[in-house]
Amino acid sequence: MSDIIQLLPDSVANQIAAGEVIQRPASVIKELVENSVDAEAQTINVLVVDAGRTSIQVIDDGKGMSETDARLAFERHATSKIRKADDLFALHTMGFRGEALASIAAVAQIELMTRQESDEIGTLLSLSGSKFTGQEPCSCSVGSNFKVENLFFNVPARRKFLKSNSTELNNILTAFERIVLVYPHIAFTLHSNDAELFNLKAGGLRQRIIDVFGKKLNQDLMPIEVDTTMCKIKGFVGKPESSRKKGAHQYFFVNGRYMKHPYFNKAVMSSFERLVPSGEQVPYFIYFEVAPEDIDVNIHPTKTEIKFENEQAIWQILSAAVKEAIGVFNEVPSIDFDVQGKPDIPVYNPNVTSASAPKVSVNPQYNPFKESAVAIPKAPTRWEDLYKGLKTGNDKNAEIFESEPVSNHNIIEEKSPTHYQYKGKYIMTAVKSGLMIIDQHRAHVRILYEKYLNLQKNHKGQSQKLLFPEILYLNPSGMVQLEKAMSELESLGFELTDMGRNSYAINGVPAGIDGLDNVTLVNEILADTAEKGTSSKEEMDRTMALSLARRAAIPQGQVLTNEEMENIVNELFACENVNYTPDGKNILCILKQQEIEHLLG
Repeated sequence: MSDIIQLLPDSVANQIAAGEVIQRPASVIKELVENSVDAEAQTINVLVVDAGRTSIQVIDDGKGMSETDARLAFERHATSKIRKADDLFALHTMGFRGEALASIAAVAQIELMTRQESDEIGTLLSLSGSKFTGQEPCSCSVGSNFKVENLFFNVPARRKFLKSNSTELNNILTAFERIVLVYPHIAFTLHSNDAELFNLKAGGLRQRIIDVFGKKLNQDLMPIEVDTTMCKIKGFVGKPESSRKKGAHQYFFVNGRYMKHPYFNKAVMSSFERLVPSGEQVPYFIYFEVAPEDIDVNIHPTKTEIKFENEQAIWQILSAAVKEAIGVFNEVPSIDFDVQGKPDIPVYNPNVTSASAPKVSVNPQYNPFKESAVAIPKAPTRWEDLYKGLKTGNDKNAEIFESEPVSNHNIIEEKSPTHYQYKGKYIMTAVKSGLMIIDQHRAHVRILYEKYLNLQKNHKGQSQKLLFPEILYLNPSGMVQLEKAMSELESLGFELTDMGRNSYAINGVPAGIDGLDNVTLVNEILADTAEKGTSSKEEMDRTMALSLARRAAIPQGQVLTNEEMENIVNELFACENVNYTPDGKNILCILKQQEIEHLLG
């Protein structure tokens, strides 16, 4: 029998690696920009066309590459970052695997122009599907200019399952933000279809955060900084009033590398316990400096999952640093007593001799029960005298006193209300099989959800004009999400006007949502749609309708009249699904008559 095991060709191996390393256009930008950072570039320009489907270009002014290095850089596991296995535990660069360029070249067409400062001319390389198609000298500036075109041109299935342009552009913005927040000393620009989304100048960390997420965030940032032998922690954490349910900007970085760490997130949020409402998140931008040998970044090709050797100790250091920041900036809400009109109580001073105690004069002979003390008028002995003169000849009110006295058997018991409210949360009503209990908030969510879906379907959302328009400020990723969701928002009844400079005026909101913060409402709706990553219009409609319904529904604890409860029950049973909310939670339950009798038996 012949041998059947053989080595895969490099082109096939690169395509397999590309499936893990290059997941979407944002992955290409992440790898190329990180290479530019490792090349000590001071200015990095990123240009994308059609959210990276057609073209991705990254231009930097870094060290550049020689002709030999440029050719070798596209070979698999070719890297300048490490030489031996021990180097994995002393990494000071972003990349080290040597898979990124080979993986990109396997699924795209690449053109590279690069030159070192010591060379007079540069090198132009062309590749298509891991194959070199051309190499020649060229005139170019110092640094590297990567142009990646027709991503996944030879993997149709991967290209077909890319999301919409707005979704992919949002992923690009997310990857871009994670990088620029680490390197405030580097200038970055980002252009999409020739439109400038970011133009970030070199500066300090706080200024970079403000440039990316808007000036409004500046007033909500509290700096934190702690230096121990185990780690250094610095950055900013938001004030309690900056908390929000959705879309809070939360970033962890370790040694200049973005990471996801739910355990450390819990350390931050536990410090704000009882300072922010339950379920809300506080923004933070926290940077760790840890000895490279104490962490392991070689877990996943995306390098966002990182293991710490002293995880529990760092958790305690982080929690203490955040609590100290809250205390230093006096962000714990103080108890504000109402002192208006109250007496001024002097502060006790033991050195000052107090005056003699006040004396109270009393009359020992005073007796309130003596007849002479208080003269109380006596009631007349004949009760008819009290009503003398009240009854006249044709007085209609005379019937009041002529009617027969009401006896117990004549009292008619009024019809008892159909529904009862329990603890401001549940509506209880009797049904044939027993006692039905309805969660009033979830029931109203279901009612409003189907109402808003119908409005979006028919484009008949009623708008309620605002007396004073409210200004909505968005960062570039928020602008992309708003453009994607604008038609659905208008279908619901929102009226938004572009004011320029990433700001919109909210002129109208859907009718019936009085009392809500309209700016926060729009931000949370956009955050929900971004989190869901909806691509089709139907998914967008459902996500937006549910998001608005949750916030406009009757809250838990609101006392309802019997008429209001009757309306909720009637509208609920007119819905398509009366048992579950759109996200699958139970709306009602029935306590059967047999169960009640068994409990009381």
